[in-house]
Amino acid sequence: MGELTAEAVVDRMVPRTPRLSPDGRWVVFVGAPAARAGEHPESGLWVGPADGSEPPRELAPAAAEDEEPRWSADSAWVYFLSDRADRGTAQLHRVDREGGAPEQLTDRNAGVSAYVLMPDLGAVVLVAAEEKETAADPRVRVVRPAGAETPTWDTVARPDRLWLLDPRTRAVRPLGDFGPRHVVEAAVRPDGGTLAVLTWSVADLEPGLFEPGLHFVDPATGARQDLGVPALEAESLTWWRDETGWRLAYLGITPPGPIGGDAIFDAGDHRNLTAGMSVCPVGLAGSGDGALLALFAEGLDTTIRRLDPATGTFTELHGATGSLQYLNACGGRIAVVGSTATEPEAVHCGPAGGSLTRLGERQLSGVRWGTQERLSYRAEDGLELDGLLILPPGQTRADGPFPLVTVVHGGPKDRWADRAQVGWFRCGQWLAAAGFAVFLPNPRGGLGHGHAFAVSVAGDVGGPEFTDLLTGIDLLVEAGVADGNRLGIGGGSHGGFMAAWAVTQTDRFKAAVVSAGVVDWPLLAATGEWGRFDLALGGRENSPITHADRIATPVLILHGEDDTNVPLSQAELLHHALGDREHEFVVYPREGHSILERGHQVDFLHRTRAWFSRLLA
Repeated sequence: MGELTAEAVVDRMVPRTPRLSPDGRWVVFVGAPAARAGEHPESGLWVGPADGSEPPRELAPAAAEDEEPRWSADSAWVYFLSDRADRGTAQLHRVDREGGAPEQLTDRNAGVSAYVLMPDLGAVVLVAAEEKETAADPRVRVVRPAGAETPTWDTVARPDRLWLLDPRTRAVRPLGDFGPRHVVEAAVRPDGGTLAVLTWSVADLEPGLFEPGLHFVDPATGARQDLGVPALEAESLTWWRDETGWRLAYLGITPPGPIGGDAIFDAGDHRNLTAGMSVCPVGLAGSGDGALLALFAEGLDTTIRRLDPATGTFTELHGATGSLQYLNACGGRIAVVGSTATEPEAVHCGPAGGSLTRLGERQLSGVRWGTQERLSYRAEDGLELDGLLILPPGQTRADGPFPLVTVVHGGPKDRWADRAQVGWFRCGQWLAAAGFAVFLPNPRGGLGHGHAFAVSVAGDVGGPEFTDLLTGIDLLVEAGVADGNRLGIGGGSHGGFMAAWAVTQTDRFKAAVVSAGVVDWPLLAATGEWGRFDLALGGRENSPITHADRIATPVLILHGEDDTNVPLSQAELLHHALGDREHEFVVYPREGHSILERGHQVDFLHRTRAWFSRLLA
């Protein structure tokens, strides 16, 4: 049994997007290291028997990013996107399930963003930009007085369109006409008769302007039918069937938005199919036999549920401790990526409603894990809350009190599930290995407790949400687990906001880490990608920058130089506001909102742990 190292954290293989073959016998999935070693990401395809009788093997390995595998109707071929011909530009390929050299099916200058197999037509629908279309120079954005005319909006990214590819001849022709709208996602009805298409009004995530649209397209003629405006952040178009025929479902934010829990909607009338549920849908999948399956975040755990068309309710098929992601179903089986407290992400397969089998060997099996404990407590106002406590390896509560680091999740619509807390930002086990107790709270505003819980922070981030953290910390101090004189706090994105906010409200914390954190909500709404969403969360009074003169806690500020979600200017504001008060300001070149490069992830892990170790010793 060995100690967890930074290299083990960033070099482990992380699986995603498992896809079952139509006959249910095989599964293919993408595997990639947690960190990127070179200029471009690398990922590979792995295929194996769905019953776990043989370990998965790599399919057509190459120094490339292979993504989005799909099976042919006869389960013999795997289609996928890959940039193996030109790094950074994905093209459609296919390869025999048994191996061999892949066949490249497209050669588009701008690459291919997504695709849909159309076996009934012997064709493939491509989602890709115009070949000859280039970014406007100069970019002109025209807005007239309200109602005078529709605004025009030149974007950096060029809008994606639909194209129909004949794999035999390689001929490509346009499919449908969406005007200036940007195609985001498409899903074919299982009988091949209709294509569901999700579009945005523009290709860039500009504040307040990416209005969604939902459409049906006849794949034979290109004729288009508009279904109106779906819920905000619509995604995961999924076909299912009841006694009236085929229907379309999708995920989106519970109206009126923009802040709130996600819901499952019927595309016909945009009716909320999960209204009143105290859990949160996080994924959709067709069952392969016409049923609608969904993943639900339920507190610290995850369930797979099936919609009963007769009652309109979702009944549980499978409950899992921890997290499940990337649900897929076909041939009477389901496949997911699952993780528990001591088992990092792995692909699991099994019959719907039955037990699931892990495919391949368990990762990090020789690591000494810190004991991960589930917490349940009540907030000051009586609201039921949950979270996790991780103790140093080999230690128990009786060995306390320990120095305590509270790590706040992002979002705020996110959660700490009872899964393996191992990663550059999911760093609970990494900190515990250095002797810290780690508190991972799920305050109000997060995922897993329904819409009312999620929407409660709208316009009031840092309010009761912050006292939820303090209540949990106080309980751990009173229980003798945490040393009240050695408290630290950290987090990324919204968690970074919470860390920055915390040290403007109290001097209890002796060390803080603010990673990609929000410090000025109005500025973020004007300069970030999610303007109307950010503006609905906070304003001037609950911006840490407004109260930065109160900060007495040493702060480590970490930020990606190319972050467009929470721009670097947020970190620069905090850095300048702190002046000569103790802090460090670290900028990671070439990084966006997530830190991806291997060297940067290793630095992030060592730097944050050293910061807490020095100040909480």
